[in-house]
Amino acid sequence: MLSVPAMSEAAMTDTVAAQPAWLPAALAYVTNWLEYQMRSTQQPGCVLAVASGGALVLETAFGHANAVAATRLTPRHRFRVASHSKSFTAAAIMKLREQGRVKLDDTAGQYVAGLHPGIAAATVAQLLSHTAGIFRDGTDCAYWLDRAPFSDAQRIRADLALPPAIDANTRLKYSNHGFALAGLVIEAITGEPYATWVAREVVAPAGLRETTPDMPIAKSARFASGHSLRLPLGHRVIFPADGATHALAAATGFVSTAADLVRFFSQLAPTAAQSFLSPASRREMIRPHWREAHAAQQRAYGLGIISGSEDGWDWFGHSGGFQGTLTRTAVVPAQGLAVSVLTNAADGQSGVWLEGVLRILKTFAEGGAPTTTAADWAGRWWSVWGAFDLVPVGDKVLVGRPGLLHPLQHAAELAIEGPDRGRIALDGSFGSHGEPVRRVYGKSGAATELWLAGSKLVPEKVLAQELTRRYAKSPS
Repeated sequence: MLSVPAMSEAAMTDTVAAQPAWLPAALAYVTNWLEYQMRSTQQPGCVLAVASGGALVLETAFGHANAVAATRLTPRHRFRVASHSKSFTAAAIMKLREQGRVKLDDTAGQYVAGLHPGIAAATVAQLLSHTAGIFRDGTDCAYWLDRAPFSDAQRIRADLALPPAIDANTRLKYSNHGFALAGLVIEAITGEPYATWVAREVVAPAGLRETTPDMPIAKSARFASGHSLRLPLGHRVIFPADGATHALAAATGFVSTAADLVRFFSQLAPTAAQSFLSPASRREMIRPHWREAHAAQQRAYGLGIISGSEDGWDWFGHSGGFQGTLTRTAVVPAQGLAVSVLTNAADGQSGVWLEGVLRILKTFAEGGAPTTTAADWAGRWWSVWGAFDLVPVGDKVLVGRPGLLHPLQHAAELAIEGPDRGRIALDGSFGSHGEPVRRVYGKSGAATELWLAGSKLVPEKVLAQELTRRYAKSPS
């Protein structure tokens, strides 16, 4: 049987409202699938957190915080969450707006001097929605390649004296410098450093205990190192990724945990029961202001917020990329769910894994909690073609493929007809639709074989022994 991992102490401090009946089984399979994905892809590390109704219901970690030092990764390790920072910055502007200290149609030049006239004319709303036409990273972004420190305010201001790349309001054009300018606007309004004001007025009211607007973090806090690709060296190296981002903190400086991210983004849902922002501010943040025309998947940008749809579930959230760290968070308001996946490699799978998690959750939301009869069939079985998961959903058992990014998509369905027999009730035209299924038991009373039509599947250890016996070369 699959089971949900025990939650950490931090997870248990949240007050968990009544959960959907299907959620525990869904979380159990999400965890099981991600564990397989980690083994299969040999990624350094991954942390997953899920909130339901604003309360943390799952957080778990896989792999290493530092693969070279073999330091185990935990949910308490903090990650560079990079462009998630933009959502915090937009929330800060909205809080100032609620206080009557700024308007979204105010121009940047009203608060910050020395800007190019084309940039000075950009509105606060255009900065937060990436529609001001400002260049992405200036004339030299060596800091993104880990070849130089991040730019200080003097360097950012010098860049912002240059003309914008395109006219404002002509298309969505992502700009880290635009959000750096939003940070300068916050400093001008508050008379305080960006990190100081945002930590007190946004991070603390949101109840986040593991989040800071930039480095350094407390010496007692654990930090997840970034890892390079395996190429061109043939092995990964560690990126320190622990330097301050200075004037770019408003765009990319934040350091956080998956648990804190789902807590924060859950509070941005207009229907959230508790939030540090008004419902009107939250609606304005997540409302699509400009759609992404040049993407395989339809996405849009609001105010510091990305939005889209995954298999019919509308979501909002953000992603982030730092040297050796890729992260993503999404909220599905209609379901009251928030998911954050943090990975610490330059080829981290946070984006596609988050999409896989959402699809698994949707499958259970539509199919319901497993019945007692179906639940008894849960487990993983193997053949030379890989792993096959029996995943009970409602009164059916789906045949999942954990090696796939969407493991339950187009899965065969088993109808259970007895304790040890059933039938493939639904399968593709090239599958074994309508054929029998059975389990074989050993002397201990545990199932030792699963027959899907004419194919015998066995436990992983049994297959490993078989492969060794049949295919391993004899010692020379």
